[in-house]
Amino acid sequence: MVYGWNKSSARKGQDDVANDPQSQNDGPKSNQHDEDPAPSGFVSAMRKVYRPLGFHKGYNFPLFIIMAGAMFGFTLARLQYLDVGGIYKEGSLPGEWYWFKGGHFRIGITMHLACVLPAGFLMVWQFIPVIRFKAILFHRINGYIVIILTLLSNASVFIILRRSVHGDLPTQSALGLLAIMTTIGIGMAYYNIKRLQVDQHRAWMLRTFIWIGTIITLRIIMIISALITSMIGSYYHSWTCDEIAFARGSNNLRENYPECLQNGRPEKHVVVHADFNGDNVEEVGAALQISFGMAAWLAFFLHLIGVEIYLRMTPAEGERLRCVSYRKQLEAGFSHPGSAGLTSDRWGDAPKWVPPPDEEKN
Repeated sequence: MVYGWNKSSARKGQDDVANDPQSQNDGPKSNQHDEDPAPSGFVSAMRKVYRPLGFHKGYNFPLFIIMAGAMFGFTLARLQYLDVGGIYKEGSLPGEWYWFKGGHFRIGITMHLACVLPAGFLMVWQFIPVIRFKAILFHRINGYIVIILTLLSNASVFIILRRSVHGDLPTQSALGLLAIMTTIGIGMAYYNIKRLQVDQHRAWMLRTFIWIGTIITLRIIMIISALITSMIGSYYHSWTCDEIAFARGSNNLRENYPECLQNGRPEKHVVVHADFNGDNVEEVGAALQISFGMAAWLAFFLHLIGVEIYLRMTPAEGERLRCVSYRKQLEAGFSHPGSAGLTSDRWGDAPKWVPPPDEEKN
């Protein structure tokens, strides 16, 4: 229940949160571990780089460069795939274009690329502290655009899921779960910021961003796995005769897959040797396809654990933002200030959160 709450006071609270550098950056300078009396030349030089961007903790900037830089570079490299019938057709995984060339799969892949690539490009800017408290209007509008694009992209995943990377069950389950989890994460982040629960908004946005980054890590794992399975040489996958004929031409069926010509059934499946270093496109495709589902699950696990470790390694930042939430919720007239959003003390069995004495005095 909310006492004395109105839209104008809540909006004012949100504006104050966004325009308060101490609520958006990485913490007050008095609590910084890298504030040594005589910093080295390297530390001083790095501070001149990351301080203007709003970062005040040395470890956050390299993490931002790694994670946000990977997302930014990956997105820029694939913006050319917006030419679905041209560049994407030539650069897609072997065998995929057979399914994506028309029908609802073509609509789904077009919708997916048109949404996920701009979302990946725009979401990076949401995590630059100086933008959050110097350009609040951009941060807010950009945030809404990212949310809409990500949700549309997730919806398109379920359109193409059956034939994405051959549509094996491990692949379908991994990509489907990733879409569901990121949708839930965005919903949790949006609800919490509307309730001025800044600490939980930060946590859920970080989770969602890191989860989305799974699509980058899985490609690295997939290539490594394809190379290893090709070296072992005893892995196989199945393709339909039609897929092989589409990828290589029907003339190659007689020599390599004579069983495709026996019954004249284009949908008949044949065994394809998985060889990433092979000369035949279907063998390369088979090596990638048998690796993709495993790579997706492993990458998602690594990102899932990694972001939780980071959140638990930075409890001081979470507590500081909890105090910020307390002040803003109190000003906006919310009940349960400090816990007006989705917090574990209200929705779980955690001890009731109590603001520090200095917060209660203010």
